[in-house]
This record gives sequence, C-alpha cells and structure tokens, in this order.
Amino acid sequence: MTHLSPVALRRHTQLVSHATAQYWRKCEVENLFELPFLDLVFQAASVHRQHFDANKIQLSTLLSIKTGGCPEDCEYCPQSAHYHTNVEKSELLNVQSVVEKAKIAKQRGASRFCMGAAWRGPKPQDVEQVTEIIQAVKDLGLETCGTFGLLETGMAEAFKQAGLDYYNHNLDTDPDRYNDIIHTRRHEDRMDTLGKVRQAGLKVCCGGIVGMNETRAERAGLIASLANLDPQPESVPINQLIRTAGTPLEKAEDLDWTEFVRTIAVARITMPTSFVRLSAGRTEMPESVQAMCFLAGANSIFYGETLLTADNPAEDSDKMLMMKLNLSHY
Repeated sequence: MTHLSPVALRRHTQLVSHATAQYWRKCEVENLFELPFLDLVFQAASVHRQHFDANKIQLSTLLSIKTGGCPEDCEYCPQSAHYHTNVEKSELLNVQSVVEKAKIAKQRGASRFCMGAAWRGPKPQDVEQVTEIIQAVKDLGLETCGTFGLLETGMAEAFKQAGLDYYNHNLDTDPDRYNDIIHTRRHEDRMDTLGKVRQAGLKVCCGGIVGMNETRAERAGLIASLANLDPQPESVPINQLIRTAGTPLEKAEDLDWTEFVRTIAVARITMPTSFVRLSAGRTEMPESVQAMCFLAGANSIFYGETLLTADNPAEDSDKMLMMKLNLSHY
C-alpha cells in the first residue's frame, strides 16, 4: 500500500468498507467504474483472495434442452421467434439424451450441469418432463442448474424437490433500460420469479449482458441491481454480447476489453462471496483478456464447445489456458 497515492489510499479504504455493504447506490458503483484501471483490478483481486482460492475456478456445462421459437423478443437473443436467425426450433430433449450429455460433461471435469429451455415460462406439462430430467442428472452426482423462464406458483418447489440446486434468471441490463431491450416482459416479472426461487430454497444464478450499446452508468445500474439482491446471487454470470445476424443488436458497437474487465472487477468488489462467471463471448476474447478477468475476480466459466446455440472455446483450448495460468478446478 505504500506505493499508492493519498487519494488512492482513501479510495482503497472506502472500497474495503463497501465490500461488505448491504446496499449499493448506483452512484457508488459508478465511482468504482471510474477508478484507475489498475487500482480497480488490484482492489478486486484483493477482495477475491479474501473469499476464494485465486488459483481455482468452477466449471459448468450448459445444454439447451429446448431450442428456438421463444415468444419473448429479447433483442440480443437468436432463439426469439420474432427474429430471422439460423436457429431452428426443436422440442424438449428426452431424458436419455440429456443424461448422455451430462455424463460427458462430468467426465470432462464439469461440476455443474446447466439446462436451458427457450420458453417465456414452462407450462404444467413441461414441469413434469423437466423434473424427470433434473432428477436423472442429479443422480449422476452433478450440481444442477436450470433456466426455464418465468415461473408460476409451485414450479420452483417442484424443481427443488426433483433435485435442482440453482435457478438461472438474469436481470440482463440496467432496470431503467430494461424495456428498451425487452418489450414482452418487465423487470418486475424477473424479480417476481427470483422471489419464487428464493422462497423455494433454491440457489440463485443471476447476471447480465454487457456490450448492448449501454453506457458505463447503465453497466453500473446492472451491477447495483445484482448486488442489492438479498441475499446476493451465489453465481453471477457476466456475458459479453454475441452479436447474431437477424437480431436487432447484430450491429452493436464493440465493447473495449478494458470495460469488460472493469465490469468483472466491479462485480467482484460488490459481490465478494459470489462466484463470478466469465460467460458468453469468450470465443472473441484473447487469452490475455481472459487471464485479466481471472485476476479481477472471475472464478467460473462455461466449459464445453456450445453455449445454448452459440460457440464456446474448445475444451482443449480451455485446458491449455488453465495450464498456462496454473488454474485448477473445484
């Protein structure tokens, strides 16, 4: 600390005090984003080491168990029925097909198997099929996570009873900008489902997407909304937009790599005990940028060559990167 200026030292002290804060004002999160880049990364790395082994990451594998044809109009999503993309609609996979994928994921080192379905929300008949899938995957000894959209009363409890550990339900973007990106649901709808998930005793996986032409202040709004969930999410996936032809955001402006790293760092500082997952967009990130994200507090990745319908780094590439960085997995 002797190398920090008096101003930086005061900032460091403020950041340490805020690391355990119960509520983050948006302006406070903006102030974190405005810190000198290396000071911010240093502070995030320090917070990370207080709560985690900095040389370990958690590996999750994500499978689309029902693809395409979603009635929602999320402007970033190639699975929306509103847009003409190269994603073909398919029905819900059967139990055996999912279990085969889950066995492969476990053999390759994944500790959590995540399943996504392109619905606005499941219907009662869908819940019966999905619970069978969850139970079969859980029986393999894997942690289970599901992202099935908006939930009606009793659905979260059914998933919990079947063996679901985590429910993923992202807040996507700044609440004030939410309906600029999605017009078929409200931010309040997401919060309602998150409440049902917590009430059922499930752990929460909740993050967002950056690179959707948002401002830094709007990125701060996203992080603040995540950090102020009570309790904070156990997992926080930070996604970089994958620009898909046919979606309204296909020509979104490039997000500078330093801004993405800043977002990871701010997520770590404001949510010190959460797993911060370096999620979508890694195929376009050089190894050096991913390494900087791990330094800044990311400690989880999606492992496997496909993320729902998008490409992900090849498993051999991830193994090589982990070897170079001396990273092991939980």
